[in-house]
Amino acid sequence: MKTVKLKIKNSKGGYAIIELLFYISIFAILVLVVINSMIVMTKSFRETTIHAQFIGTGSIMERISREIRQAGGINSISASNLVLNTTDTGGAPKTVQFTLSGSNIDFLENGVSTGNLNSLNIIVSSLVFSEITIATGKAVKVFLTISSAQDPLSRSVDFYNTVVLRGDY
Repeated sequence: MKTVKLKIKNSKGGYAIIELLFYISIFAILVLVVINSMIVMTKSFRETTIHAQFIGTGSIMERISREIRQAGGINSISASNLVLNTTDTGGAPKTVQFTLSGSNIDFLENGVSTGNLNSLNIIVSSLVFSEITIATGKAVKVFLTISSAQDPLSRSVDFYNTVVLRGDY
């Protein structure tokens, strides 16, 4: 009787496909992790930028408050316009005006515009001035509402202050 010997070829071709699928799945998972990290970083950066804009807008309120505090008197006041009588560093009389023009706060000295107090990305939706008479003189109540043009949630922040005119003491 003859014995037939079959030669079985040792092939690793099946393992190559499984290894390839394994490596592709690991690569896909890594790509998803990296993309998710980039999305989270972008959102965090946008939130940080919006928050910094809101904090920076506090300097507008500080500027308005400082000018009111140093003023000698109120020339005219309306809901969104304030004109103060004050002096420059040399002691010469001048007027300082804050007015809401569209979504910007215009700052004028002696009737000449020196520019907007807010940046391009800040939208001023409300600026209200109110005169208050107190025993020692006058005060101005200021209410300011702002929002960011870059905020998809359209959040707004309110600033308010009451400032006594100290220049007439």
